[in-house]
Order: sequence, then structure tokens, then C-alpha cells
Amino acid sequence: MSRKKGEDRITESPGGTSAGDAAGGEQTPVTINTEELYRLYQQLDQQALLEVEEEMERSKAATLEVSGVAPAELERRTRLVKPDRIYAASQWQLMWRKFIRNRMAMIGGIGIFLFYLVALLGDFISPYTLTTRFRTYILMPPQQLHFFDNGAFRPHVYDMDLFIDKSLRKNYTPNPENKLYIRFFAKGVPYKLMGLFDADVHLFLVEGKSPVAIMGTDHQGRDMFSRIVLGSQISLTIGLIGVLLSLIFGAVLGLVSGYFGGLVDELIQRVIELIRSIPSIPLWMALSAAIPTEWNELQTYFAITLILSLIGWTWLARQLRGTVLSLRNEDFVLAARLAGASDGWIIFKHLLPATFGHIIVVSTLAMPSMILSETALSYLGLGLRPPITSWGVLLQEAQNLSAIALYPWLFIPAVVLAVNILAFSYLGDGLRDAVDPYTI
Repeated sequence: MSRKKGEDRITESPGGTSAGDAAGGEQTPVTINTEELYRLYQQLDQQALLEVEEEMERSKAATLEVSGVAPAELERRTRLVKPDRIYAASQWQLMWRKFIRNRMAMIGGIGIFLFYLVALLGDFISPYTLTTRFRTYILMPPQQLHFFDNGAFRPHVYDMDLFIDKSLRKNYTPNPENKLYIRFFAKGVPYKLMGLFDADVHLFLVEGKSPVAIMGTDHQGRDMFSRIVLGSQISLTIGLIGVLLSLIFGAVLGLVSGYFGGLVDELIQRVIELIRSIPSIPLWMALSAAIPTEWNELQTYFAITLILSLIGWTWLARQLRGTVLSLRNEDFVLAARLAGASDGWIIFKHLLPATFGHIIVVSTLAMPSMILSETALSYLGLGLRPPITSWGVLLQEAQNLSAIALYPWLFIPAVVLAVNILAFSYLGDGLRDAVDPYTI
């Protein structure tokens, strides 16, 4: 006899005895519709939930009459459990709940968001361009920002007067008589916002021809604040693109290595060990030296990014291999094999989503090392070179102790870099803890 979809057919003997107990008894076929049974169970769950809510509402009303507590306060004390909270939360919900309880991870996440927001709107936030020079304000110290003038809120800075001492060292003194009032959303040098839209409005500028340099100027009279903000566009994006490329290489090779095993696993692991056995700095130096000097800025940028990603994928691949080795014999993988799924389908449809949380954590933790790698290469003169500006290029001007001793504001890019690395580290630690939400 044919059986409809969603129906199961069982046999039952008269009187509730089994077919084996009823000696020679006639078996009665009973048809059970499993879809209808599932719907009945859902109705029972909803009815029980409504009864619980009604009982809590009656209890709350009775408490209001007796105690006289304000309704809002009672609602806070006896908040009803929503229907979706009764059932088990998903893995991503548990991860999110544990992540938001980690204050340092939240602070790190907010900090990273602000860093990338500043990089995205860098041309608008910076008052000047990378090439704007003030020849009479070379190596000027940071100007102090004043917010009030004669009791009124008028942000301003004092102009700086230059004099040269007996040792021929330039010294600047504030001139309170010449106040430079700050104008917000003022028109200045034209630029392309996010590289797409023509604009000429800057977040702040000052009146007159004197500069506003809240972080001082460099050896060529260029504003350090503008160069740090615009340099973040290179340093942060080169780390992001490098991690994305490393993510592609490492995820694919790590999943393939852990899933297939055998000769494929041995080959990939030996390549990883070969790359990791070579010291990073000499390897970077050798690859960077191969970049032709006649390449333009864009070609050099992507060449450095590719070099960093070709070296940085090994850690992610090794991590994912260990994870996939423990997952490839799980029930859902075996079920996919029995259903006739191909190896590619199992890897990208089942194993990749199962390891996605681990991939995010490893990628977040890899971002600081990628940014530091670009900074180290540029600091040594092997990475990006002027006129490209990154945090590593800015730190080239603070290579000797005399520059730090005499002009300490040139070391501000290192402080910004350290804050950025700490934010990534806090965020990565929080994500790593949230991936396993069942631990304390």
C-alpha cells in the first residue's frame, strides 16, 4: 500500500497488546499524520504559554492592589518572559550575550569603529592635505586649544611667534594677542570625499593664513594631525585587505587540509612549516626588495598588501585544520555524505559555516600583527615610501633619540598605533571568549 508524505504507518493489535502477544490475532493498521501531530504539539505549547502569561498578569494585578507599587516598577521587577526567550537560544545569540558582558571588548569594538570612521571621513576631518606646508612654522609644537573667550564659547588657538636661540634651535612662544578662532564646517582645499564625491568642506579651520596644528608640525611644516588622520587610511586598509586575502588563503587551505587528510594534509602542512620557519623580517625584506622602484603608489600599495597576506595565512590555516579534524566525523557531516553531497558542498556548505565564528576571532587577532608588519616595513624603509603616507612612514621622522627628545610630538603616531593595537586586542579577546559561550 502506498503511503502519503508526512504519514507513518504502524500496527497495533486489539486490546492494546502487541502483534507478537496476540497469537494469531488480526493486526489493525493505524495511520498517524506526523505533520498534524507536530501542529498539535505547537498548539499545546502556545496554550501553556498563554496560561503562564495570564497567571502572571493576575499575580501582578493582585500585587498592585495590595502593595501599591507603581506599574512601571512592578513591570521591571516581574518582567514577563517573552516567547522566544522560553525556547533555547541559538549559538549566535549566546555568543552575542556573552560578548556584550565583556566591557573591555565593547570598548575595543567601539574604538575600532571610531578608527575606521575617522579613516573613512579623513579628508573631511583633517583641516589640511598631505602636501600643505607652512614654511614659517617648521617643527612647531602643538598649539593649546582654548574654548572660551571673554566668557563666551569661542574655540581658538594662539598664534606662535618664532625666535632662534644661541644654539640655532627654533623656539616658538604663544602670542595671546593674536587669537586664531576656529570655524567649524568651513570651506578649504577641495578633495574627494571617500574618493568619490567632490567636496571642499572641512570639519574645522582657522581664520587667517596661520595654521592650526593641535599636534604640531613636522620637518617640512606639515600638520601632524592631518597626516595622522590621512595616514590611517593606508595603515588600516592595508591591514584589512591583507587579512581578507589571508582569510581566503588560510580558510580554503585549512579546510581542505583538515577535511581530506592524508597526502593533501601532509603537503599543505609542510608548506606551512616551511613558511613559518623563515624569520619574518628577512622574508619581508627579501620580498619588498623585489618590488620595482618605478612602480607607482597604487602598485606598491597592493604589492605590500599581497606580501603580508602571503605570509600571514599560515596561522589561520593551522587553526582551521585542527577545528575541521574534530568536525569531519560529526553526525551532520556523515549525514551529508550519506545524502550524496560532494566534498566541495560539505566543505563550503557545512564545515565553513561551522567554523565561521572561529574564523572571525582569528582574523580579528591577526589585524594588529598585519598593521604592525606594514608599520615595521615602512619604518625600515622597505615598505611604503613617500609620498604615500602611513603611520609607519610618519614614524621614520622619529627614528633617533634626539628627535624624540627635542620634538616629542613627532612620536604621536606611535601612541595612536598603540591605542589601535590595544583596541584590536581587546576586541579579539572578547570574541575569542564569546565563541565558547558555555565557559565561565
